[in-house]
Amino acid sequence: MVSDAAFAALRAHRVDGRVESRLETLVIADLNPGDVSVCVAWSSLNYKDALACTGAGRIQKRFPLVGGIDLAGHVAASRDPRFREGDAVLVIGCGLGEEADGGYAGYANVCGDWLVPLPAGLTLREAMAIGTAGFTAALGIVRLEDNGQSPAHGPMLVSGATGGVGSFAIDLLAGLGYEVAALTGKPDEHAYLQQLGATQIVDRSTLDPGSRPLETARWGGAIDNLGGTTLAWLTRTIRPFGNIACIGLAQDHRLETSVMPLILRGISLIGINSTYCPPAWRARTWERLAADLKPQHLACIVTGELTLEALPAACAALLGGRATGRSVVRIGGG
Repeated sequence: MVSDAAFAALRAHRVDGRVESRLETLVIADLNPGDVSVCVAWSSLNYKDALACTGAGRIQKRFPLVGGIDLAGHVAASRDPRFREGDAVLVIGCGLGEEADGGYAGYANVCGDWLVPLPAGLTLREAMAIGTAGFTAALGIVRLEDNGQSPAHGPMLVSGATGGVGSFAIDLLAGLGYEVAALTGKPDEHAYLQQLGATQIVDRSTLDPGSRPLETARWGGAIDNLGGTTLAWLTRTIRPFGNIACIGLAQDHRLETSVMPLILRGISLIGINSTYCPPAWRARTWERLAADLKPQHLACIVTGELTLEALPAACAALLGGRATGRSVVRIGGG
């Protein structure tokens, strides 16, 4: 029986004010309750996971807590009539690894509303290779297009281009026929960005943000992962009626600009929250990730496969800037 099954988990504890993550053997009863029990096959490693595992960020809302903000696997038991034993499903965000036990375990108990049936055209491993990073990039593109963005409007600029979201954004936009410019401060990564589909590289060290309320309109739209002065510069350089998807704050959480680009050029600044986005948006975005938005260079972006045992060291390497590419985490496989 599922309830009696013992499985490995990477679970975080608070000990003397510090966060310690360690491998443990658990049973279903050790996890938070949920409508659906999932036998986890794959998860992934995200920056937020590394912050949680090491205690470098205040991610967890309670302890002890199994890490992993993503998971994919098969339904083991369900009280939700929408899901039956054996269904292939995935969960991205929804508080996994923050408020609820996450994907770094053989099983997870989740709310049925969080689950997305695995779309035809994706394997469980591919879904986790895409994970939060790819889903967030795709959600940004879907929201931009819902607001009228198209390749005809001009080149799209992607900031934080070598990160997970940035890499996926370049790949997905290029696949849809957009001209893509990659903003980066990493000259060694130019070839990688061009391989993903960037036709122009903008060196962040040479960027002149300007000081006027409106600068020359260069970009049809943008996907921004930085915030701060970069996002402010983007608001001033987007062409009339273009859009910016605001996704990250790697540079700064503050935004100092004026309303003039919004009211004189009609640009739109669209906030992207992939963790708690409405279920209908979530399902539609995953359907597109299995179809016209399926990444073309997944093997270039996802370069590693980890086990639970290897996760703590991989988290430390990611935070220390010693990791390259994105990694999936094999839990049960399949």
